Amino acid sequence: MSRNTTPGVQAAALNATSCEEWEQTHHLLFHLASLSLLLGLVIPTTLGLHMILLRLLLMTGCGLFIVWATLYRCNLDVMVWNVVFLVVNFMHLFFLLYKHRPIKIDRELRSVYKRMFEPLHVQEALFQRLTGQFCTIQTLKKGQVYAAEDKTSVDERLSILLKGKMKVSYRSHFLHNIYTNSFIDSTEFRSTEMHRGEKFQVTIMAEENCKFLCWSRERLTYFLESDTFLNEVFRYLIGKDITNKLYSLNDPTLSDKAVKKMDRQPSLCSQLSMMQMRNSMASSSDTDDVLNQILRGGSVGSSLQKSPGTKTSSKMKPIEEGMEDDVFEVSSSKSHRIPSTSTEEV
Repeated sequence: MSRNTTPGVQAAALNATSCEEWEQTHHLLFHLASLSLLLGLVIPTTLGLHMILLRLLLMTGCGLFIVWATLYRCNLDVMVWNVVFLVVNFMHLFFLLYKHRPIKIDRELRSVYKRMFEPLHVQEALFQRLTGQFCTIQTLKKGQVYAAEDKTSVDERLSILLKGKMKVSYRSHFLHNIYTNSFIDSTEFRSTEMHRGEKFQVTIMAEENCKFLCWSRERLTYFLESDTFLNEVFRYLIGKDITNKLYSLNDPTLSDKAVKKMDRQPSLCSQLSMMQMRNSMASSSDTDDVLNQILRGGSVGSSLQKSPGTKTSSKMKPIEEGMEDDVFEVSSSKSHRIPSTSTEEV
């Protein structure tokens, strides 16, 4: 600094670098804007809408800074930067509001979602993707056939009964009923995952005017392969449905109330193939005796009797309760934990 510099200039230059003299505090709008930014940054992430609240408070702070810079500071660069921040936060807020928009599920499907999918933490948006693209709602009048024995292919579809009641029979002998919010052909879907081209070995007929949700099997399988979580959900629901059908098959005299109460209780995700059981019934030489025992309410294990020369089968071991604790485990670990049951054991 030169010696000819006046003392006033020296003092101003010194104050600009070392802040010996502080300016007066800014207007109240400046402090409100800063407080708004602070509140937005300290919102706990445990709140469900914390990102939306954060964007709202950031937008409020930017807006107050714009008003302050325009009316009280006349500072163009502060105003321009806060306008940019305001636009960016508004775009983020719009996107978040769009993601959290209420999903309107069709009234006919809401019961299925509430009963089957919501307890497994399936989001409404995911359920809408599942039901909105490649499935249809179809109807059957009383007496019409959903699947005919030895005629209808099992490779075409998978369905959930939305309304009404269906009857499952084998060679005109009643086996069990299918009720609302249950899979219609879950046993065939599970048993033919590895080999295709088989036919239904039972007849499924509508006992009332029925309405059901129907997926194309091929497109559903492709969709589930792309979503691991939803694939595990379907594996659990189908296994539970098969278990309930086995209970109904063991005691076909169960009333509608008893079956619905049993369906509301936690069920075990059994890996037993009902198709194998039906094949055993079809191949047994004592088919009529088997069906008579089923009609009398006898157990499936006692109905599949062996000839005197056949080795006596052991009783089916009860499935441990711990098997259902971790529903969504990897398939490989699940297969080690679930006891396999052969046709002879059934």
